[in-house]
Amino acid sequence: MRKIPILLVTSFLIFACSNDDNASNSEPQLMDQSANTDTGEPFPCENGMAGIYPCNGLDLVGRVNLVDMDAGRGNDIWGWTDSASGKEYAIMGLDNGTAFIDISDSDNVRYLGKLPTATVSSDWRDIKVYLDHAFVVSEASGHGMQIFDLTRLRTISNPPQTFDADASYDGFGNAHNIVINEDTGFAYVVGTDRGDAFNGGAHFINIQDPKNPVAAGGYGDNGYSHDAQVVTYNGPDADYTGREIYIGANENRVVIADVNDKDNPIEISSVLYPNIKYTHQGWFTEDHRFFILGDEQDETDFGFQSRTLIFDFMDLDDPYLFLTYLGPTSAIDHNGYVKEEEFFLANYTAGVRVLDIASIEGEDVTEIAFFDTYPSDDTARYDGVWSVYPYFTSGKIILSDVSRGLFVIKKSN
Repeated sequence: MRKIPILLVTSFLIFACSNDDNASNSEPQLMDQSANTDTGEPFPCENGMAGIYPCNGLDLVGRVNLVDMDAGRGNDIWGWTDSASGKEYAIMGLDNGTAFIDISDSDNVRYLGKLPTATVSSDWRDIKVYLDHAFVVSEASGHGMQIFDLTRLRTISNPPQTFDADASYDGFGNAHNIVINEDTGFAYVVGTDRGDAFNGGAHFINIQDPKNPVAAGGYGDNGYSHDAQVVTYNGPDADYTGREIYIGANENRVVIADVNDKDNPIEISSVLYPNIKYTHQGWFTEDHRFFILGDEQDETDFGFQSRTLIFDFMDLDDPYLFLTYLGPTSAIDHNGYVKEEEFFLANYTAGVRVLDIASIEGEDVTEIAFFDTYPSDDTARYDGVWSVYPYFTSGKIILSDVSRGLFVIKKSN
């Protein structure tokens, strides 16, 4: 495969604030009354619509709007499956806290309650799960990390309830994101204060005992990390097999580091790409060969259709841009996750888009399904689907919408 030349970009936008999503002229607004007034009833996707929502191959199972969760805006989302009961739960970030929703009964999606923010409200909150505990960070000043024992949700009899945290960690204040390597029991908190010990890079935290987190160093040689993925590497580069590898979306580049030795993290390489505007978030294919990345501001600043960048990580010391996929709309891409041979992309006003990546090595990436929670239009603005979680064994997929709350969808039969 011929390598695509990497164009050095001599100027790119770097915000003085600790995140990219909060441009003052891009604040999400409620665009129509349907945002929080439709009933949330289940609708099959028929003739391109599921109720009021455009769709292809994805049915609406249920939803919970922001009014029901007593919140003004939504942000991130993750999921938890109770190993004892098999029940599935959505965990959704809100401006004023974290919501817990039982989605197990498709006929009765139940909002159980909220863990209020640790300090003040913020439009940015992120959640991950490890050993039946939720770990929550936020851009809210002085927030730190909240830890919530999810097994408490088993006995909620009179929802909704207001919960308290089971533990907290104050080794940092604000943070944009948290990632967890469940193989090792380490959390990596990123997007903290740019002036801290790790320059807004990654704080390493041992969470093997979830309610007693322990600081374990950090990595900040390439400055601020907006988002990241950390894996126990099992890809084609035999030099790094079994090692803990950190892939950082660092605003103006993708950074690869070996963080196996927490006392001595080592940069392996970094990679640029044409028309960099804001390197936002990415995810490995399951074979660790390709890394699929979104640049959040290239649609607004360069006029691209939704652009997804696919890097070849065959050699971690020499990664390169392999393929660029352009979506069917001009909507801004946000968070994307790989499940088996599909890529689930939160695409703001264009909803969630599902891409078939089974033939990615042959440069064949094709959209096979979508569900659009923002029926008004597909313009490049910061509203609609923020994130998606596709990992439930039931096949249910949960979406967080900035102004419309939680959506539960599923592939059509």
